[in-house]
Amino acid sequence: MPFNFPIFLTWLRIVLIPLIVGVFYLPSMMMTLQHRDMAAAAIFIVAALTDWFDGYLARKWNQTSAFGAFLDPVADKLMVTAALLVLVQLSRIDAAIALVIVGREIAISALREWMAQIGASKSVAVNSLGKFKTACQMVAIPMLLFYGPLPFGGGIAIDTRVWGLWLIYVAAFLTIWSMLYYMKLAWPQIRERGGIA
Repeated sequence: MPFNFPIFLTWLRIVLIPLIVGVFYLPSMMMTLQHRDMAAAAIFIVAALTDWFDGYLARKWNQTSAFGAFLDPVADKLMVTAALLVLVQLSRIDAAIALVIVGREIAISALREWMAQIGASKSVAVNSLGKFKTACQMVAIPMLLFYGPLPFGGGIAIDTRVWGLWLIYVAAFLTIWSMLYYMKLAWPQIRERGGIA
C-alpha cells in the first residue's frame, strides 16, 4: 500500500468523520449547541479542503496511485453520508433528501465499478454536472451544520439555514439528473451485457 502526503490527507479526512458526528454527543456542560454546530461545520470544511488538496497535490507531485484513486471517493462518500445522517437526526433535512443523495452515490459507484470491469469506465467518468452537484452539496452541508446567521460585518448576515436548505435541494435535484445522465451513457452496455431487448 503506497503512502504519501496526498494519501495522508485522505486518511485525515476519514479520521475527521467521527469528529463531525462526535461533537453532537458531547455533554452540554462541555459545549453549547451553538458551539457544537460551529465545531461540526468547521471540521467538515477542513475535511472538504483535504479532498481538494489531496487530488491537487497528487497530480502536481505526480503521486497518483490506484490505492489513492480508490480511497479518495470512499472517504468523500463516508464524509457526506455521516454529515447527512447527522442533519437528518437534527431534523435539519428530510430523510428523503439524504436517501436520494446517498442512494445515488451507491448506485453510481456500483455502475462505475461494473463499467470498469468491462473496460468501459471512460463512459461514466466524472463530468461537469457531477462536479456542480458536489459543489452545491459541499457548500450546503456546512451551512446546515452551522445552522444560523453568519455575520459578515456592517450588519450583513447570511442565514445559513435558508441558503443551506435551498442548496441541498439543488444538490438533490442535480443528484437525480446526473444519475439519469450516467445511466443514459451506460445504457448501451447495460442493454448489450444484460441481454435487455
